[in-house]
Parts: sequence; C-alpha cells; structure tokens
Amino acid sequence: MRIAFLTAPEGVEQVELTEPWQAALAAGLDPVLVSTSPGQVQAFHHLDKADTFTVDEVVGDTSAESFGGLVLPGGVANPDFLRMNDKAVAFVKDFFEKGRPVAAICHAPWTLVEADVVRGRELTSWPSLRTDIRNAGGTWVDEQVKICGHGPNKLVTSRKPDDLKAFCAAYLDVFEQQETGR
Repeated sequence: MRIAFLTAPEGVEQVELTEPWQAALAAGLDPVLVSTSPGQVQAFHHLDKADTFTVDEVVGDTSAESFGGLVLPGGVANPDFLRMNDKAVAFVKDFFEKGRPVAAICHAPWTLVEADVVRGRELTSWPSLRTDIRNAGGTWVDEQVKICGHGPNKLVTSRKPDDLKAFCAAYLDVFEQQETGR
C-alpha cells in the first residue's frame, strides 16, 4: 500500500514525519513524500531547522487515487502553509471523498478544518486547535489517539509528539484494515 505523507515545503515537525514514516516502512508499506513544490522539504525541531527530505511527488501532479491512505504530520507552520494551498486542500478532501483512511497529528487538523471534513467527526489535536475544530463542526476530545469512523472514512488523530507511539500503532492498524477489507 502506498501512503502519502503530505507536507508543506517547510515547517513540518521532523519527528512527526520520520517516526510515522519509519513505522510505515517497518510494516511493509510504501511511504511517499508529497508536497506543494518539488525539491526538498525543510523539517524543524519545533522552531529550529532540522533535516531536509526529498519530495517524491507534487500535489497537482498526483491524486488520492494512487494512494491507500494519507498521513498529515504536524508542526505549527506546516498545516498553516498547506491550508493556504488550494491543491493541497483538494488533495486532502479527495481522501475523504474516496473513503480512504487519513491520520493527522498535532497541528495537522488545521488542514482538515480547511478541507471542511471535520463536521460531525470526533478528533483530537494540539489543544490550541480545539476552538477551530469545534467551529468547523467537529467534536474535540483530549485523548492520546482518537479513531473516528463517523464519516466516509476512518480518521486517526493524535495530540503531540509524546503520543507518536500510540499514533503509529493506531494508524497502521486502521490502514491495514482498509487494505485487507476488514
């Protein structure tokens, strides 16, 4: 199963990209770095520059059709940049319309809010997104991981880097269920 990891050209929290990526590789999945521009993605350790990662595919040149699921890493700036890009927002929304699983951690649900896909859904995030999620029609919960099936797809969300182990286990289980048809 090919998994899209969508990030902006800069601002992604490195550990929220690398840990789920490594978990996907360990599970035999094929992670693909998708961004709004070709070239490199500049990751961050909170506010400090970290490593760069090579973009595999560009939003607008690919579609949800070629992936089994979507992972949205956080970082404060990353989802803010993504939600200002119409092609990125449409790419995210397409996973919901196609019934494909989506996993988002920390600040990443900002992109989900922009895509108008949280209405009637239960999710968690970094606490500062609580009001945005509620205003978009979602129900915010303070849980390590929330799996929501109230909609066309399964949505896995998590609050912060401390929750990564649980987030990775949950998203891999949900994506495997999608792949096997369970």
